[in-house]
Amino acid sequence: MSIDTAIYVQTPSRSSACLDWLQMLTGAGLILFMWMHMVLVASVIFGPGAMNTIAHFFESTYMAQVGGPLIGLVFLLHFVLAARKIPFRAEQQSRIWKHARMLAHRDTWLWLVQVVTAMLILIMGAIHMWVVLTDLPITAQKSAARIQGGFWMTFYLFLLPLVELHVGIGLYRIAVKWGFVGRDKRSKMKRFEYGITGIFIFIGLITLLRFYFLAV
Repeated sequence: MSIDTAIYVQTPSRSSACLDWLQMLTGAGLILFMWMHMVLVASVIFGPGAMNTIAHFFESTYMAQVGGPLIGLVFLLHFVLAARKIPFRAEQQSRIWKHARMLAHRDTWLWLVQVVTAMLILIMGAIHMWVVLTDLPITAQKSAARIQGGFWMTFYLFLLPLVELHVGIGLYRIAVKWGFVGRDKRSKMKRFEYGITGIFIFIGLITLLRFYFLAV
């Protein structure tokens, strides 16, 4: 094989492996946070008092004031780590889409969905965190007023499936990449991913409807 046709694969460095490990840890942490966040916000389904009690606990212990910005930093760090492998140049994007169509491999398409959702979540998630953290304390009535006014209902109807798709695919890719799920278990893991994503989207939709019809 000539030099012109040879393919050279760069040997992964130790620093690259450490960054991959950190990316996985921040991703796993954000997955757990998003699921916990969804469950806690969904407490409004049982009444505004339930959500207000939980919100008051987090604020009285300064977990909201400290934890909110901390989650924001982890969110940004995770994006920076993941961006190492995201094609930003037009030529790279064209090539990856061409290869995805040629390979017709579901896991490749799942990665592309995760990349696209990551870009949108970076912007929309930052807006959501800024609006919430600059208007403390958090109450069910404030959240309901926001949902019922302006464009926020539409905003969250877009953000909800983006986040849950990204989180669900992220869980699957962590399990596969780091060897928690073998090749023979991938189909079962995919079904679990689709199921858990659907469940949280459903919970999110019920929560949004509860806010929309909550008296303020």
